Amino acid sequence: MPSNEERRAAAKQKLEHQLADRADRARKRKRLTIAGSALGVVVVVAAVTGVYFLTRSDDSADSAQPNAQLAAQAPEAKAKAATVNCTYRDGQKPADKPVDKPKGDAIPTTGKNAEVSASMVTNQGPLGLTLNNAESPCTVNSFLSLSSKKFYDNTECHRMTADDGLKVLQCGDPTGSGAGGPGYEFDNEYPTDQYAPEDPKAQEPITYERGTLAMANAGPGTNGSQFFLVYGDSKLPPQYTIFGKIDDNSLPTLDKIAELGQDNANGPGDGKPNQPVSIQSVDID
Repeated sequence: MPSNEERRAAAKQKLEHQLADRADRARKRKRLTIAGSALGVVVVVAAVTGVYFLTRSDDSADSAQPNAQLAAQAPEAKAKAATVNCTYRDGQKPADKPVDKPKGDAIPTTGKNAEVSASMVTNQGPLGLTLNNAESPCTVNSFLSLSSKKFYDNTECHRMTADDGLKVLQCGDPTGSGAGGPGYEFDNEYPTDQYAPEDPKAQEPITYERGTLAMANAGPGTNGSQFFLVYGDSKLPPQYTIFGKIDDNSLPTLDKIAELGQDNANGPGDGKPNQPVSIQSVDID
């Protein structure tokens, strides 16, 4: 039978392990933060910045922690009307590169308009994109509008993450700071719109698969110009609009960019690409 001293030692050791596990979860949550702030600071970003972030309290640590066992697949999209009207609101700060809000009346979503092909040329190589207009028409419409007005030309991809549960390259800010945007904002679409606002599953991680093209944001309804490209399966709440995918034959270019690594400027596994990654042009095929 163990003595009192042995029991106290065992209890102390268990507590130390619990504290270490808690600290490890906190570190991982910080690495998941997708925003331009320093590590350990709660990020508060204006609605139009387009910087996306994940912040969780200690009470929700277990449900927020990306985990292969916890993350579900993205839900099946519900069919939209043949045409939709999109609302683009003025942002809280002006555009960082002169651009008008897109026209949002009667956007077609079916037939030949269900998908749109685009070509993104970067200094590291070309990326073919297939935009899903059937699932996220307002997002695709905005991306097409910005692309046609050369908003993305000669802009840097300012952020890369290399965490086990989050592997993305973030682009679309003309300032390269993580705080820039087009001067307008609009609502989330797929997969956010597949959940009722009060549904707990709306905050549970799903898998954003390798090759996914999704919007960055600073909270619900704050989409602007920033987006991210997923180079490895990632676990995120379904609060980031998926509006397309990188073509399979372009994934080697994305892998090449990922292999260049990042500088951990925002904490381990989170920083700027070690070598500049710039978008030279985006053309609609």
